[in-house]
Amino acid sequence: MKDLSINQVCRICKSNKLTLVFKFGPQPLANAFLKSQRDFQSEKYYPLNVYFCRNCHLLQLIDIVSPKVLFKDYVYVSSTSPLFIKHFEEFARKIVERFSLKKTSLVIDIGSNDGILLKPYHKLGIQVLGIEPSENVAQIARNNSINTITDFFSLLLTDKIINSYGRAEIITATNVFAHINDIDEVAKGVYNLLDTNGVFILEVPYLIDFLDKNLFDTVYHEHISYFSLTPLLTFFKGWQMRIIDVERVSTHGGSLRVFVTKENSTHKISSLVNKLLKYEKSKKLTNLSTYHQFAQRVEINKLALTELLSQLKQKNKRIIGYGAPAKGNTLLNYFGINTQYLDYIVDDSEFKHNLFTPGSHIQVRSSRFLSIQKPDYILILAWNFAKTIMDKYAYLRNKGVKFILPVPSPKII
Repeated sequence: MKDLSINQVCRICKSNKLTLVFKFGPQPLANAFLKSQRDFQSEKYYPLNVYFCRNCHLLQLIDIVSPKVLFKDYVYVSSTSPLFIKHFEEFARKIVERFSLKKTSLVIDIGSNDGILLKPYHKLGIQVLGIEPSENVAQIARNNSINTITDFFSLLLTDKIINSYGRAEIITATNVFAHINDIDEVAKGVYNLLDTNGVFILEVPYLIDFLDKNLFDTVYHEHISYFSLTPLLTFFKGWQMRIIDVERVSTHGGSLRVFVTKENSTHKISSLVNKLLKYEKSKKLTNLSTYHQFAQRVEINKLALTELLSQLKQKNKRIIGYGAPAKGNTLLNYFGINTQYLDYIVDDSEFKHNLFTPGSHIQVRSSRFLSIQKPDYILILAWNFAKTIMDKYAYLRNKGVKFILPVPSPKII
């Protein structure tokens, strides 16, 4: 396929010591929702297999789908989630306070989506610039007065930005760094674009949470790296940068926030960096057996959930899904859950309404549909928002509707 390439070496250390640790097989793109049943036959599938680098210990995909295919017409919009809005508002406030940002400061967000992180800075009068490759999503940001460039981040682009805006005090990349294959290009661009004492802050799903909570469904073609601190230290050191601080945050089932500066900056290194490295060592993240054991837990989860749903359908129970996130599509396709199990899926994003999920071909409807056709069970595919969803639909629970959490093992609530 012209839109698929294969990495022969690790994207961090360039070693060829890559070992296959779990195999999801051919999968459709997790955000490639289908407009009609006519599209089912022409749907494209790509290998989705996860490899472990025995040299630098990065967990990664090597089958890389072109970002132009992945992000050209994107349906994921961050601001549909009140929890994410609050998360990024708090994030921005902390950064403004910690680094004493002024109205003359420039904050740049890579993969800025609809401007969800830049809006709080903008409200405070701080200069902001978003970089977002999806035109339809970037336009939403511009409609909300968030200056946004529609492009992929690169060294060449940073030269243009410097000429027009100057260098940045803060560059952020939240839930995007793990999506980028050529992270060397990102490092070169960030180094060029940062002010001498500027800070690059990235937020990635954390490997320890991924393993501990059995979050296998966060594997999909957009997520090509599954980071811990250990390989990130190796990576940034190779580009004359250093990690000065780390935080664990709750988003996406558990994420790692990493603060990076140039080697010659005046920022001091927090003791939390070394503390987290020691913790990772205790979790045996460098051991191949850790990942083989994880793969076994995924299979146990698969058998348990499909058996539960089969038993409920045999009792003529109506089951629907709540949320149509990318991770939900990995779960549905790898577990073989389709319209035989779920009547439909509801989602709060109007961008997905009346579309069909990739691979499983389940129709997505507005959550308003719940008041028309009450289900017996709701499988929460957007499990990171489970509490919010169950609180919102407490009235359905009072009417006997039960919720099913699919991971780390299926549980009926």
